Amino acid sequence: MKIVLIDGKTIGDDIDFSKFEQLGEFIKYDYTTIKEMPERVKDADVIICNKSKMNETTLKDAKNVKLVCVTATGINNLDLEYLEKRNIAWRNVAGYSTECVAQHTFAMMFYLMENLRYYDDYVKKGKYINDKAFTHFDRTFSELNGKTWGIIGMGNIGKRVAQIAKAFGTNVIYYSTSGKNNVKDYERVTFDDLLKRSDFISVHAPLNENTAGLMDYDAFSKMKKSAIFLNLGRGPIVVEKDLVKALKEEMINAAALDVIETEPMADDCPLIKLKDSDRLLITPHIGWAGKETRERLMNIIYEQIKEFKENN
Repeated sequence: MKIVLIDGKTIGDDIDFSKFEQLGEFIKYDYTTIKEMPERVKDADVIICNKSKMNETTLKDAKNVKLVCVTATGINNLDLEYLEKRNIAWRNVAGYSTECVAQHTFAMMFYLMENLRYYDDYVKKGKYINDKAFTHFDRTFSELNGKTWGIIGMGNIGKRVAQIAKAFGTNVIYYSTSGKNNVKDYERVTFDDLLKRSDFISVHAPLNENTAGLMDYDAFSKMKKSAIFLNLGRGPIVVEKDLVKALKEEMINAAALDVIETEPMADDCPLIKLKDSDRLLITPHIGWAGKETRERLMNIIYEQIKEFKENN
């Protein structure tokens, strides 16, 4: 069995891939362009990929391929119709990043809520030296206890965020984007109700016809002026130019994004225009990327390939 990992850099340099050699010949490339793909996978039995497209263009010369493993939950990069036509099996990975994404959600929230950028700068710029008072009150913040946390997308990650938010004493409400999700432990509300009632809104939903462009100018206009918005779902769920406008017009207090519409960021991204890190925090899609999370991911991929090899 020949296994080809075509974009190993998307998993990180600190991950040990040696166990894959137990399953057969293992080749790892850092990155692979569409042009390079046909040559690199032409003899592969198994392809491991992250964001690279798996379709007729990239796989037409891969006569031996029997399995494609995606190192992610989303499968937008797979042409499922073509894979089925070729009788190529595929696997994705769900649930591996729940703890890490939930953790990052609260890291981003507290950074904004408690004005940590401002206070860190205040001290490091020397303003706290010989200050008149031992506490500096210029940027006040509130307790999380007693606030309302709204969740868009109550899957595994949304449920974990809800548990943590509840532990902090918040009232958790949620909106089901599919209309099918019922979680008895929390109050399900309409989209408008969630926007109006929430002090914090975090997005943990997939990108589909129900969520694309969901958070637009109209949505932000219905939120509390004191609210903090967080997107850890998919970038296109937010209309970026509308978020920038809402922040500039002080419709909401602050926003944090771990995902954006185009990744890596394009040079014409509207978000670049807003330089105020006290009100807009952006991280480069790292919410899933804890060391243990990535190790867990690749262990699952390993077991998927091992099981496939044993049963075929």
